[in-house]
Formats: sequence, C-alpha cells, structure tokens
Amino acid sequence: MKIVAVNKSASFEYFIEEKFEAGIVLEGSEVKSIRRNNCNLGDSFCFVRGGEIILKNMHIAVYDKSGAFNTRDSRRDRKLLLHKAEIAKIAGKVNEKGYTLVPLKVYFEGSLVKVEIALCRGKHTYDKKQALKEKDLEREAQRRIREYV
Repeated sequence: MKIVAVNKSASFEYFIEEKFEAGIVLEGSEVKSIRRNNCNLGDSFCFVRGGEIILKNMHIAVYDKSGAFNTRDSRRDRKLLLHKAEIAKIAGKVNEKGYTLVPLKVYFEGSLVKVEIALCRGKHTYDKKQALKEKDLEREAQRRIREYV
C-alpha cells in the first residue's frame, strides 16, 4: 500500500468516529498524476447526493503529458465507489446533527486508487487546545527520556 496524500488537518479538526475504504472514479491521466504524487486533500470534503457519495474539492494536478484532450478541471467532483449498505449507513449518520464525511488519505492498493473516508464530529476550540497540550506534554516526555539515556 503506497500512501499518496494525507489530510493532516482532519484529525485536528474532527473526532474520527468510523472509517471506510472507497474506490474513486478517475480518468487515466488523473491516475498518472496521482502516481507522481500530484494530489492534495486540503479543503476537500464528501457529501451524499442521490444515493452516491461525491468527493468535492480534491486537487489532482493536470498531467502534463496528456495532450490537448485533457481539459478537465483539477478540482472537479469525483464519485466514490461504496456498497449500497455502506452508503445508506453513511447517509443516515450524515443526516444526524454534527456528523460530516471527510477524506483522510489517498493511496494505491495494488493498481487501484483508494480513498479512506471517515465519519467525523467537529471539535470545539477547547478540544483542540487540549489536544495541543497533550501533544506538547508527550513531546516533552520524549525529550526528557532521550536526555536521560
């Protein structure tokens, strides 16, 4: 499994409740661009529309050797491939108050491009401050252990 892009801000901004693995509908030039790590998940999100899950705002750079036929937008909406039962479960949760669907990472599994998405609840500012405080304490503890040895 080769990880291409990771959404680092997702774990800081949200409590991750449940993760799902989804396929993604891409064109050939987009797959080649992803193989060259020209992909970014910053500011991307997912939503349910008409029984389908759509990934919005994911940036895949235009492949430079694709020629004049590739006139697609680099931030176009992309369909995610999941089982109907998973989509129904996600749709039920997203309709509840406070849940959102966020992509966590893009990776290759064999020759297939996969997206890991997660059902998340938003963090409040005091939760974010607590997470930063715990991270600083952990870093300080590791530093002291390193100095002691």
